Amino acid sequence: MAKSPFTKAQLLPQEETLEIARQKGELFIGIPKETYFQEKRICLTPDAVGAIVSNGHRVLVESGAGDEAGFTDNEYSEAGAQISKDTKKVFGCPIILKVEPPTPTEIELIKPKTVLISALQLKTQQKNYFEALGKKKITALAFEFIKDEDHSYPAVKALSEIAGTASVLIAAELMVNAEKGNGLLFGNISGVPPVEVVVIGAGTVGQFAVRSALGLGANVKVFDSSITKLRNLQSNVGRPLYTSTIQPKNLIKALRRCDVAIGAVRGNNRSPIIVTKTMVENMKKGAVIIDVSVDMGGCFETTEMTSHDKPTFTKYNVIHYGVPNIPARYPKTASISLSNIFTPYLLEIAECGGLENAIRFDNGLRNGLYFYRGILTNKAVADWFDMSYSDVNLLIF
Repeated sequence: MAKSPFTKAQLLPQEETLEIARQKGELFIGIPKETYFQEKRICLTPDAVGAIVSNGHRVLVESGAGDEAGFTDNEYSEAGAQISKDTKKVFGCPIILKVEPPTPTEIELIKPKTVLISALQLKTQQKNYFEALGKKKITALAFEFIKDEDHSYPAVKALSEIAGTASVLIAAELMVNAEKGNGLLFGNISGVPPVEVVVIGAGTVGQFAVRSALGLGANVKVFDSSITKLRNLQSNVGRPLYTSTIQPKNLIKALRRCDVAIGAVRGNNRSPIIVTKTMVENMKKGAVIIDVSVDMGGCFETTEMTSHDKPTFTKYNVIHYGVPNIPARYPKTASISLSNIFTPYLLEIAECGGLENAIRFDNGLRNGLYFYRGILTNKAVADWFDMSYSDVNLLIF
């Protein structure tokens, strides 16, 4: 008789094990007031708070957190949130939701093992930020790393849409209101040659800038080094456009004639400089440059960072606009846009019975995780600061 490869115990019928149904969890979310310079946005609108509270969760909002975005304490309170003037109490919640990453003093207020959801803004961080999170065993998600089903980054995309549309509206204002502005109307008036706009970069920012400029009746030329991006932009806009790869000859010619140039090119660590000082010198007097990628160094050589208080400076008779966080200029729109992204994720986390389970089932959300119980789980952060990291898949399962 042939010997069986199984032991006698293994051949006995085993009882079947089923996955236990996921328990719904109750969330307690704290929304502190933003303290960062010129940051007016808030992560959840009163409507979103209403939706979260009606699902059986609690939200604690610091008094005045929504004021700058046009949402009053009263509206949050009506929506079911608790309002507190005590900053420490808000930072004591098990889940903290904010736009800007917390400052070192704010991290001190956070309780150990808290879940933090905010932007990370890797380029502006110091190593001590991560060390402080590590000490408190915090689990942290960066919303610019969270991915959607189609592998795009929804939060980045939403803010890029705002930045793209806004860049054209800001240019329209500057052409009239800035010192030495050309006094041109950004529109298609019978018998008047249209305003010439050059958009460098055919990503989300570029696409929304092109749409707005076309909508106002401008003549638009788009430059990008990727033919695929140019093709996508053309089909998304739904009309024939002047598109070109970034070739110095064509670009110089277009810049010399344009009234507005919008730069929206991202790089890996820094935006590539595409427009040199000489090209800017040859531009029209009173032309406007809006460098949307200034937060990554800018793609115009002459750009300098400015703030919402004094947004422009003039160089070689060309008006430069170099504010890094354009969406913060439209805090209400930006807040509604962010709120639309956060609300489903928060409800999903609750539905799964907590962040750990949600991350188990949702790869896109897992992509946003850069700290898990005090352990760094993001390779980009680890490389940037020369720190050790662990793969999140090894920690969770």
